Amino acid sequence: MTAPVVLTGEDLTLAEVWEVAVHGSPAELGDVARGRMASARALVDGVQGEHTYGVNTGFGRFVSAHIPAERAEELQLRLLRSHACGVGDPYPDDVVRAAMLLRANALAKGFSGAHVTTVELLLECMNRGVLPWVPARGSVGASGDLAPLAHLALPLVGEGQALVEGELLNGTAALRAVGLEPIRLASKEGLSLVNGTQFMAAMAALGVVRARRLAATADLACALSLEALQGSRTSFRPAVHRARPLKGQQDSAANVWRLLDGSAILESHRWCDRVQDAYSLRCAPQVHGASRDLLDYVEATVTVELNAATDNPLVLVDEDDIVSAGNFHGQPLAFALDALAMAVAELASISERRVERLVNPSLSEGLPPFLIEEGGLNSGFMIPQYVTAALVSENKVLAHPASVDSIPTSAGQEDHVSMGNAAGLKALRVLDNVERSLAIELLAGAQAIEFLAPLRPGAGVRAVHDVVRSLSPRLVEDRSLSTDIELVADAIRSGKIVAAAEAEIGRLA
Repeated sequence: MTAPVVLTGEDLTLAEVWEVAVHGSPAELGDVARGRMASARALVDGVQGEHTYGVNTGFGRFVSAHIPAERAEELQLRLLRSHACGVGDPYPDDVVRAAMLLRANALAKGFSGAHVTTVELLLECMNRGVLPWVPARGSVGASGDLAPLAHLALPLVGEGQALVEGELLNGTAALRAVGLEPIRLASKEGLSLVNGTQFMAAMAALGVVRARRLAATADLACALSLEALQGSRTSFRPAVHRARPLKGQQDSAANVWRLLDGSAILESHRWCDRVQDAYSLRCAPQVHGASRDLLDYVEATVTVELNAATDNPLVLVDEDDIVSAGNFHGQPLAFALDALAMAVAELASISERRVERLVNPSLSEGLPPFLIEEGGLNSGFMIPQYVTAALVSENKVLAHPASVDSIPTSAGQEDHVSMGNAAGLKALRVLDNVERSLAIELLAGAQAIEFLAPLRPGAGVRAVHDVVRSLSPRLVEDRSLSTDIELVADAIRSGKIVAAAEAEIGRLA
């Protein structure tokens, strides 16, 4: 069992989110967080007689409605029930686990007033495999992800639905299947569970990890295609990129330069009369690098959000006050998620152009048409290029920003919203598409480079070729490549292909 991630509300990392959400590592509350939470809860308990939002008032436009103390628990339960009205297919399992972790970490900061036992139950559900059933549509990303977080919270009180070992159960049955019991919410606890940005942040955190792997994989694919197309290494020279010292551009160029070290293929045509390669090869560092720089902004925003207090009202223990504010608004994440989608979509766009050069006999520098012997009888990589063209075209629609939209809710009380959930759902689809697009380039490049044997590519490119071949045998005659594409896409997502290159040439930028 992996050592648990200890939640403090202050130092959760992207890598830890990935480990918990994707690999199932456990998490637990730290002692300092317990102390802060207890202090915040004491402050909430001390204002029961005052008019305080979410403690003894209604919600949204009902902010002026007073709720008597004897109905405080009922108010919190009704809040979860009323807000749990999401629709459509559920979020992916890893997003739900990430959201559970992030909600627990936000409550651990001690700005919400939730009982320690409430957060412990949330974490125990996650650790023991209780996965709330959370429909993915219904959040406008303003007062946080209200509908999704309500679905996430309902199993804690024995309601809603959750998956346990693949079986969908009601909340009480799901808890009891793993030896847990429902709790009763105290004042403000229902609001503390639903007010926050954790589904947007979950999609962004997992998306950043995937996007970083895509950025590195794009460099690997470019180096493989450049060798297969007998392109030039000179446009990747460090001096070229020092003259325009954008960090992402320099890092991308340095990766490709190193991947090509020791290439007998490049050496064989060093003195050819071709002066320039096409932009999809020669300008790859400029394009890949721009995506990398945009991802830097995304990562910076998301890293802050992992450890942010996004509840309302905020319990300010140090100031002995409870303040209504707007940290739940998802605009920072909405912008970041739209930027993430744009950044990775462009990696697929330029990749598709390299695939076209590999399969098109008018552009492929002597490679067999569609990278197959007995063309005509076989179609080879003709249709995989169609597939990546389709994915790239779909991305162009998905990259249209959701974050510039807004529609008022709650009778005008919540009159500007972020649409960050829509941005996140679109970003997940773009990430899926780009992983498959780059998988197609890697498959085509691995096929193409074998026609240049016995000349061997650079050591880094060889490592990439070999890991692709471990997943997909050479295409000798036509077969369905759908499974091959998915296997290579999975290896991109897991980091396996990047790891293979790094094992050969050292850590990539």
